[in-house]
Amino acid sequence: MSQELLDLFRQTNALLEGHFVLRSGLHSRQFFQCALLLQHTPIAAKVCGMLAEKLRAIGADRVISPALGGIIVGHEVARSLELPHIFAEKDDAGRLVLRRGFEIRPGDRFIVAEDVVTRGGRVQETLEIVRSRGGIVAAVAAIVDRSGGNLPDFGAPFVALTQLNVETFEADQLPPDLAQTPGIKPGSK
Repeated sequence: MSQELLDLFRQTNALLEGHFVLRSGLHSRQFFQCALLLQHTPIAAKVCGMLAEKLRAIGADRVISPALGGIIVGHEVARSLELPHIFAEKDDAGRLVLRRGFEIRPGDRFIVAEDVVTRGGRVQETLEIVRSRGGIVAAVAAIVDRSGGNLPDFGAPFVALTQLNVETFEADQLPPDLAQTPGIKPGSK
């Protein structure tokens, strides 16, 4: 599956090459701009449907996503599984919160869905929202796991459609080619 998904990223110009500063603060030569992939609704349905199939046996009641990147993934996974979907979004301080009348009932089992996970920061914030309201995290899912095996323990199964080992660098440890060019932040803020 990894090659097929990588081909879809390339066909939709969603795999960018250059010097990027990721939301995690890490730097990379490659960036997966899932929005460019997922703008094509048949591709979004196909890719997220494949992710949903890996989650079908989890036994969740609902799907939640961190905004902004995870919203389409969460919606499409939920649609495929015929579950409700809600999302968390940033407040004025940049923290994820529930708005729009979304509620989490104690005991509800959630799949947390994201597009790309590197360090899992937004996933962790979403997990805290679910758990602080008595919800249960049944699984965490992403289209791309680019963590290189360095994800935190989410306290629930983690399912990714593909795992890619993409080099990342701390800001103070950039290789010469990246140090000579300014990094751009193409992702969500």
